[in-house]
Amino acid sequence: MVLAGCSDSGREERRRAAGPGASFAALMRVADAEAGAAAFGQCGACHTVRRGGGDRNGPNLFGVVGSPIAGNSPRFGYTAALQDVGGDWTRERMDAWLTNPQRFAPGTSMRFPGVADPLVRADIIAYLATQK
Repeated sequence: MVLAGCSDSGREERRRAAGPGASFAALMRVADAEAGAAAFGQCGACHTVRRGGGDRNGPNLFGVVGSPIAGNSPRFGYTAALQDVGGDWTRERMDAWLTNPQRFAPGTSMRFPGVADPLVRADIIAYLATQK
């Protein structure tokens, strides 16, 4: 069940629907792409997320979910730390990255400390998954 169109006022309702100590899968079931678009605002200082959008301090994230890690934007200079991770940006890997980029890829140039709230991370991932 995806509760689409929930505003921030629906956040606690979605949290309850996910259940106490909710798993990542449960959080993704209640994730709200619209809330994720709003939360992505903090990411927009360094990232664009539109087809053909340019890179900033970080790569354009259009189509990032499901794309190769360190390979979504061919023009961006990814660090060796991120290139060494390998694989694709699954929703689970995106969650680990958003939790703590330095722990996910030690030596990455991304200095963002991470998103502490797991529901906000799920919302951002749901939003990014729509951008393809």
